[in-house]
Amino acid sequence: MSTAPIFNMHSNCIIVKGANRSTICDLQRNEVKLIPNDLQNLIEQYEGKTNEEIKAQYNESDYEVVDEYLNFLVEHEYAFFTNTPEFYPKLNIEWFEASKITNAIIDINSDLEYDVIKVLSQLDDLNCKHVQIRFFNVIKFSIIIKLLDYLNETESIVSSINFVVSFTKEFSVIKLVELFREQPRISSFLIYNHTKEDVIIPLKENHTKYIKCVTKNIKSASHCGVISQEYFVPNIKAYTESLQHNSCLNRKISIDTQGNIKNCPSMSESYGNIENTTLEEALHQKDFKKYWNITKDQIEICKDCEFRYICTDCRAYRENPEDNYSKPLKCGYDPYTNEWSDWSKNPLKQKAIEWYNL
Repeated sequence: MSTAPIFNMHSNCIIVKGANRSTICDLQRNEVKLIPNDLQNLIEQYEGKTNEEIKAQYNESDYEVVDEYLNFLVEHEYAFFTNTPEFYPKLNIEWFEASKITNAIIDINSDLEYDVIKVLSQLDDLNCKHVQIRFFNVIKFSIIIKLLDYLNETESIVSSINFVVSFTKEFSVIKLVELFREQPRISSFLIYNHTKEDVIIPLKENHTKYIKCVTKNIKSASHCGVISQEYFVPNIKAYTESLQHNSCLNRKISIDTQGNIKNCPSMSESYGNIENTTLEEALHQKDFKKYWNITKDQIEICKDCEFRYICTDCRAYRENPEDNYSKPLKCGYDPYTNEWSDWSKNPLKQKAIEWYNL
């Protein structure tokens, strides 16, 4: 006698419930699908049940809706029916990283005002693989080459570099595409103050690498902290880290334009200056790691958001500057109405905007 197949979600398709609706985070295809909370409830309660067992919990008049829900999940490959559920274990949600620091931001106001090479050397000591270097002034193309040459000569462990630079004729798209091919460490170039309308140019050989041109002028670190759907990261690594740690500051170290060592260049707390303090020494100072384990489930309003595990977070700019668990100031999303708005024009945020002098 055969057993009816049971309803099973693919392990990489995670349901996240929000105040008014939920999301299916497809961590394999890096996609997010919005679903009603009624469907979330069905999945939560009846995964592991047969079609007949599921329908037995509903009135006959609801069968059509149940069928629509189940067909939707199967057709989009979020779920399936199986007689062998033991072959499909749930996703391991543990997050582990051996590096003391996984990512860093280096801010520079003028052409190498402090010893950037020293910073890169110390990042290697911390096993840091991902670095963003932001220039808040016009620089020569040769500066970029100098930094890349150093990483190549020392066989640095840094494997991914994002550059943020002001537009000049030296930074033409053709020239940058060629640089990408010569320098596999480069992940992206953000070129601000550009003459063209905002555009993203993916590299043909690898679409995860790109050049982004924007017309806005990025003058300082105060441009950081904007929460946007553009920055959602629905993949396994980001999701599992977000469950247990802060999605922005965990394992991060930064150097501001003055050489001060911080969690983020936008934050006021400093843990020494690179001229007289090593990154290792700063890392072991009291309170350096105090933000690392603040998760979205602890942050007011964010904890009710359906996007909370794939969203970036910001502790530098908060709606309540005196509350480390306050919602990011630069988020315009309301999980209770499911609407996005311009955060900078929200009258309830004006006091905090003034406090931060934005």
